[in-house]
Amino acid sequence: MKISVFGLGYIGLPTATMFAAHGAEVLGVDVNEYAVSTINQGKIHIIEPDLADLVKSVVAKGSLRASMEAEKADAFLIAVPTPFMGEHEADLSYIKAAVLAFAPVLEKGNIVILESTSPVGATETMLGWLTEKRPDLIFASENSDECDIYVAYCPERVLPGQVMHELIENDRIIGGINKKSAEMARDVYRIFVKGELLVTNARTAEMSKLTENAFRDVNIAFANELSLICDRLNINVWELIKLANHHPRVNILQPGPGVGGHCIAVDPWFIVSKTPDLAKLVNTARLINDGKPEWVKSRVRGAVLSLVKNGRDVKDIRIACLGLTFKPDIDDLRESPSLHITRDLADEFSGQVMSVEPNVTALPHDLEGIGVRLVDLKEAMTADVIVLLVRHKEFRAARPDILPSSQILIDTTGIWTHPQQC
Repeated sequence: MKISVFGLGYIGLPTATMFAAHGAEVLGVDVNEYAVSTINQGKIHIIEPDLADLVKSVVAKGSLRASMEAEKADAFLIAVPTPFMGEHEADLSYIKAAVLAFAPVLEKGNIVILESTSPVGATETMLGWLTEKRPDLIFASENSDECDIYVAYCPERVLPGQVMHELIENDRIIGGINKKSAEMARDVYRIFVKGELLVTNARTAEMSKLTENAFRDVNIAFANELSLICDRLNINVWELIKLANHHPRVNILQPGPGVGGHCIAVDPWFIVSKTPDLAKLVNTARLINDGKPEWVKSRVRGAVLSLVKNGRDVKDIRIACLGLTFKPDIDDLRESPSLHITRDLADEFSGQVMSVEPNVTALPHDLEGIGVRLVDLKEAMTADVIVLLVRHKEFRAARPDILPSSQILIDTTGIWTHPQQC
């Protein structure tokens, strides 16, 4: 089987690599020339444990290659971004661009699989673009299994940092436009997936992906709201959660500076945008988690004010932000609350903010442009206000000394201030 994967990012590249490692001939397509060139050298442009060696192996064998142009294949997988536009609506332009790129090379018997996280109805919208581009072909429809091109929606459900394991072991939802499309998509993923392949229709599969991440978002929002309440009531939220979790039917998550990534911070809004009058709990959870970074920034402002009251010149106060990624031990900055917090503080305290991020070698251009410096942990610990934002292993391994008389620590993770409870 020849498989073409469109989008060679955090999901597309591991997926393409996994297919190639299990016997398929794989072409990865991306608009990023650097990514394409890097992969064809047997290297990777993202950080994901166990990915580098496997890419090197399958490229050396000729099972995986990358290109900026579409070619004929048996299966076309789309794993491109679906960012926001307008009022938290999904921007499907990347999906459309992929569709228009490979539509000319489609042949009878091919299957098109959308993996990108999408609002309900996106697969049908994609189907409309395909039909318009290739009126000579009969595409899958709900009413018939007779067609030239089969179409399915099959979302990923993996955790960054564990992608290579979870791609194989996790159960997979297979949402076909029709029954035959679902069966064909199931055969594609059977190439490497050991988990159960659960067949349904495309709309249910789309909603399932959104539901899974909305569920997680609501649970995180509960922990983040608790942290706000406990701060006002002078209660250790981490001790509180640890005690409450001793109840046999309670499992409260850990609070943090917000919620990031291209899934949990995004997907619930797709539910809200489709049904704003009904998705009240989902909407509230999003507002709580999106509001947490502002609370962190207010804590930093309060720390700066207290130092000024003790005689410090506000322009001489240095702030260190520890961590930029949206979760520990990865290099993914997408929708990261830590990145937003650092950027906003740098705008407010020009030239006074430094950052520690062990998983990147250079800061995003917009941070460099506003004077943020990338430093090591040792230098950061000389700052006047230290803001711990991400539970990176490098931070968990060391609890540097804080000088209470001249330094203020704001630990949004609890790993330094309350390590016994976290």
